[in-house]
Amino acid sequence: MSRRTTIILDDDVYKMLVKESIERYGTAKAISRVINELLREKLSGREDIIQLLYSKKIAKVSWEEFEEFRRKLSKRFEES
Repeated sequence: MSRRTTIILDDDVYKMLVKESIERYGTAKAISRVINELLREKLSGREDIIQLLYSKKIAKVSWEEFEEFRRKLSKRFEES
């Protein structure tokens, strides 16, 4: 079931959505479809993360190993 709603978009966001709509579907009239797809993609990732957090763990990592990994990862982000 579809619902109709009104959203207020900033000009730059609207332009990006129009561009994406034209690229995907050849028309600017598919903005609602593009918004639904983008929101579905974005919101579905949260379910995956929550499921991962509460699932049975198959590996064990010590606190020291985790901290070393975190430091290396942080350094990579700073370098890019």
